[in-house]
Amino acid sequence: MLNAIHWPENYLPGHTDNFVSNEVIVSNLSVQDIWPFLVNAHLWPSYYGNASDIDLNGAEYLELNLVFFFKTFGFPVNAQVVEYAPPKDHQPARIAWHGWAGEPDCSDRLDVHHAWLIEDLPHDRVRILTQETQIGRPAQELAHTKPNPMLNGHQDWLDGLVKIAKSKI
Repeated sequence: MLNAIHWPENYLPGHTDNFVSNEVIVSNLSVQDIWPFLVNAHLWPSYYGNASDIDLNGAEYLELNLVFFFKTFGFPVNAQVVEYAPPKDHQPARIAWHGWAGEPDCSDRLDVHHAWLIEDLPHDRVRILTQETQIGRPAQELAHTKPNPMLNGHQDWLDGLVKIAKSKI
């Protein structure tokens, strides 16, 4: 049985303005191969063209409760890591952050919960799942945009993550 994302109640898919889910299952990689490229956000722009201006406030890697900044999809995003479970004891690795753009109570405010789950599967495979829920008027607009920029952008992120991990093994 495959594992699932842990959702905060107010970001539960189906009850937000926008939701996207992307997943890949790849052979000859493991959670240990993938994890370093995800938690070192300084590397994101090297394999994901939609991330820039990463600022981890002096930290080297993402970690629980870290507040950080990056730009993506044209939005300047402040974020805080709200879940952090590195690979351990055959359990899935997990990381999630709450991100926001805009001032509270403004019509252009965007709030997101972006979560990742990485788990080893039988037969030398790894599953990488990333899902995001969004709240706010920009999310409502994104939900109706075709092609869906979030779905396509997150697929690029997954593809880049797999490519850089494969290049390093």
